[in-house]
Amino acid sequence: MSEILNEAEKNEVPAELTHGDKELEEMFMAGLQFGYYRRNRQPKMAEYIYGIKNNIEIFDLEKTREALRTAQSFLKKVGEGKKNVLWVGTKPSARGFIEKVAMALGHSYVSGRWVGGSLTNSKIIRDRIKYFEDLKKKKETGDLEKYTKKERLKLNREIKALDEKFSGIENLRNDLEVIVMVDPKEEKTAFSEARRVSVPIVAILSSDNDPTSVAYPIPANDSAPSSISYILEKLADAYREGADIANQKNV
Repeated sequence: MSEILNEAEKNEVPAELTHGDKELEEMFMAGLQFGYYRRNRQPKMAEYIYGIKNNIEIFDLEKTREALRTAQSFLKKVGEGKKNVLWVGTKPSARGFIEKVAMALGHSYVSGRWVGGSLTNSKIIRDRIKYFEDLKKKKETGDLEKYTKKERLKLNREIKALDEKFSGIENLRNDLEVIVMVDPKEEKTAFSEARRVSVPIVAILSSDNDPTSVAYPIPANDSAPSSISYILEKLADAYREGADIANQKNV
């Protein structure tokens, strides 16, 4: 065991951990196997842990792959129904990838601060978004020019503030089918709201999270950009595959 984890530390691919499996080797090189310090482990995460080195948890990549495939199968079905997905990840290492994946799919996303009530007070949020869109339209068409310089300055500041709040969720609909989330422990408010409105969660979560609180948990490194990117792309591809099947049926 110690020899295997020593090899992991040197970023070499240990045969006993990946069994010569190319996909597991790719996951290893992307750093999916690294959890957090042993003292931070959530007890229910124990079944996914392969071992420990220097007090750092090492995930069992075969179990991580199994969990990822389950989540992929679910998102493929969501894609076949062309249902709405919300992608959430506000930690610095996740933001760019969340935006990239969601925008490529034409989905809603939150990469900045989660606005409280986005799911539980959706009517109020939609009203605010409509107000935001109206202000943007007025600015684009020059309708704000009728206001004084001081009033325009105030409105422009308001537009900027609203953009920071609602950019990414302008098209968020009531038919939300699933939320894909990076680190539920980090996204406490979003996680709580999703559970309150019974929206299934697909989540990348490290050893400090409770996997039983998520419908489709993917135990893996939820901080490293390479790990986050690897998993999000796999999930996005699964959705695309489902959407392609739906498109072929409609031809």
